[in-house]
Amino acid sequence: MNRLALSVSRGIARITESALGPYQTAVIRIGFSATWLLFLLREFPHRQELYGPDGPWSWGLAEQLIANNGAFTVLIWSDSRVWFELVYALAVLSGVLLLLGWRTRATSVLFMAGVLSLQNRSVFMGDGGDNVLHLMCIYLVFTRCAQVWSLDTRRARRASQARARGEWVGDRVGPALWGLLGSALVTATVAGWLFDGDLFVPLLLWTMWLVAAVWWVVGRRARTAQPRILLDVIANVVHNGALLVIMAEACLIYATAGWYKIQGSRWQDGTAVYYPLHLDYFSPWPALADLLSSSGTMVMLVTYGTVLVQVAFPFTLFNRRVKNVLLAAMITEHAVIAVVLGLPFFSLAMIAADAVFLPTRFLRRLGDRATRARARLAARRSRTTLPGPRRAPESAEDAHVGFTA
Repeated sequence: MNRLALSVSRGIARITESALGPYQTAVIRIGFSATWLLFLLREFPHRQELYGPDGPWSWGLAEQLIANNGAFTVLIWSDSRVWFELVYALAVLSGVLLLLGWRTRATSVLFMAGVLSLQNRSVFMGDGGDNVLHLMCIYLVFTRCAQVWSLDTRRARRASQARARGEWVGDRVGPALWGLLGSALVTATVAGWLFDGDLFVPLLLWTMWLVAAVWWVVGRRARTAQPRILLDVIANVVHNGALLVIMAEACLIYATAGWYKIQGSRWQDGTAVYYPLHLDYFSPWPALADLLSSSGTMVMLVTYGTVLVQVAFPFTLFNRRVKNVLLAAMITEHAVIAVVLGLPFFSLAMIAADAVFLPTRFLRRLGDRATRARARLAARRSRTTLPGPRRAPESAEDAHVGFTA
């Protein structure tokens, strides 16, 4: 009984004292924000046809669909072209800021609002990766995903160093951003736009705005450390719960896909991979697709291997070595899909979801190598080329000419 109580107490302490998986959540933040940002930039010339007023899925059709399913999108508030361009620009900006880890509590919420607004405006635009991004952008709001590899971490470190030197550290950007976002929430609420559909996203927006206010007040006005410790404990519990949900979601995606494949006759006879390789829509490199499908044995091995990896992966989480092998196989598979089938954003989204299972030691080494590479690059740029020695004059006449010139 004492051992059980001790184990429970250790588990509770581990969940409440720290936010687990700081490197994994940072990779998820960087991966999904980069995926969304690259998609928006690539489709920038076609944005009006995808999500704007010029699309086949007109504003009127979107309005009817939103009225039925209650999905959240700010693009339904107005059919103005200027409003669409503003929302698209803010979606790009939030992707950049979340990628850099700047004011992550606010930018993660803006990132979620941008993703949901564009995707719910035109629900038929996507290749499967949009569904993963749709879910993960909500989960990211609940995580403390800027503990490493972010501008927030650098700002916190500099503030701590300044306080150690006895300097006063102020923050004007945070309150200004909080006031700006609060004004937007109040305006949307008073106008009746925010709570016109499903209540989950509007309540989440208001909750995060109020939590930011409470966090700032406690950090500035609390006379003791207990209120801040309590907020840290709550944030750690929420973060760890969201991290568990992300891991469960990734396992569910693979398990569901694998078990559905087992029921298909093409997957059972080992020929399923052959057919998408010969579809014009999924063949950006026909010669490469023909090369991969030229061997019946290779097609059969890839078909059965895909099903085996997807079905078995959730059960390999209890064995670290087997899990890492299958994880490498799945990442390689998605990289091949990105090139051979022309689905880069689907593959990037799935690789970002897989990153939650990457070993911490591997991520630390990767971060250290990136830091050293950046330091070497900065050192090369900072080098100055000194002028070489001047040539000595060969004669007195040359010296006179050089002096008078």
